[in-house]
Amino acid sequence: MAADPVPEHFFALPELPAAATGALVVGYSGGLDSTVLLHRLAAEPALRARGLRAVHVHHGLQAGAADWAAHCVRQAQVLGVPAQVLDVQVRRDAGAGLEAAAREARYAALSATLLPGEVLATAHHLDDKAETFLLRALRASGPDGLAAMRPLRRLGEALAMAATAGGPRAKALLAYAQAHGLAWIEDPSNAVADADRNFLRLQVLPLLRQRWPHAAASLARSAGLCARTDALLAAEDAALLRTHAGEDPRTLRVPELLALPAARRARVLRHWIRTLGLPPLPAAGVEQIERTLLQARADAEARFAWAGARVLRWRDLLHADHLRSPLPADWSAEWDGRAPLHLPDGGTLSLRGGGGLATGGSTHPRACTRGRAASASPCPAARTPTRSNTCCSNAASRPWRRAHLPLLSGADGQLLAAADVACSRDLARWLLARGWQLARQPPGIDAPTR
Repeated sequence: MAADPVPEHFFALPELPAAATGALVVGYSGGLDSTVLLHRLAAEPALRARGLRAVHVHHGLQAGAADWAAHCVRQAQVLGVPAQVLDVQVRRDAGAGLEAAAREARYAALSATLLPGEVLATAHHLDDKAETFLLRALRASGPDGLAAMRPLRRLGEALAMAATAGGPRAKALLAYAQAHGLAWIEDPSNAVADADRNFLRLQVLPLLRQRWPHAAASLARSAGLCARTDALLAAEDAALLRTHAGEDPRTLRVPELLALPAARRARVLRHWIRTLGLPPLPAAGVEQIERTLLQARADAEARFAWAGARVLRWRDLLHADHLRSPLPADWSAEWDGRAPLHLPDGGTLSLRGGGGLATGGSTHPRACTRGRAASASPCPAARTPTRSNTCCSNAASRPWRRAHLPLLSGADGQLLAAADVACSRDLARWLLARGWQLARQPPGIDAPTR
């Protein structure tokens, strides 16, 4: 009997939006699914032309993890595709289980390596969707969670694309890999039912298929219906988010948020976190925010952290961002204001004037910066820093800003300014006379301070 023809185009790739201008980055585990996906995409000249690369996340959870990373690099080289290995540390005490912690660490690392406009492509099949739907249903997820493996979603300033094979894993993917002589890794942990997903794959889905042969396809369709429902609700979520956000899109106003019904408030919170490119809130995340932040005293500065992100309350605002280390107290660097000063936390401090960098002339201040201080001359020394609209427009007291504000001080050690937030009267007059101002660009995805 003749073998079934090998499907050459069974990975369904969603149409990419105009914002997807960068390279396609394949999340390459070295397993069967991602091996087939990388091979398929490498065969497309148009995708190579826009940029195609592979990224392997090295969790170090298996004895052969280092060999797997080396295998991925070799296979990518065979295809002529650049490959990168990302080492991550998986928190075993995160409380959500090792499987969830590994996934969070993986996507945090992938998100950090993606450039704006790039697209992360991950390989999935019908059974993956069915398993994800069941997992999230068992965790009491709503429509947004049950809409398992959306074809396209935002990941920081990049996009994540789920390339889905139309059938069960074994038949289509295995036939393709064997026909093309591909080499892949079989993770021995996949054969052990200890992990939740493995339990569903090895025991629950086979049992369901005995009674309902098309169980996986039906569950995947239910996920798609949830995605449609969620899309309708998301339009109102987005409208509410626009009216409830503070001046900074990373903030929400607490009084307006509390005025919403609890169910809608939960959706707005999840939508807000998603639009910021932060890891999705865990199952109990909204409940934690409700209990520890929204019901907290306005002066308590309560916070909730998860998967490298955090939400904190300050007065009548919630603020969400990635967890960031403060400026090191022992850091120092000289700065003359002619070029932006790159801060250790990823932000910058610059001297601007006339709509751009103040690069002309010879009267720039010479500065020496350190963790929360910097020194400058010939700027006039200051005895007392004070708020000045010439130098700033936001309060320095906001806790998400304090740890990232370098302080400028004169050659005699006298304090001149706290970044662009507060400065001395003398320095404010000195800057105003030249039409200059200090400007700080926060780290990561943050927008310029307003």
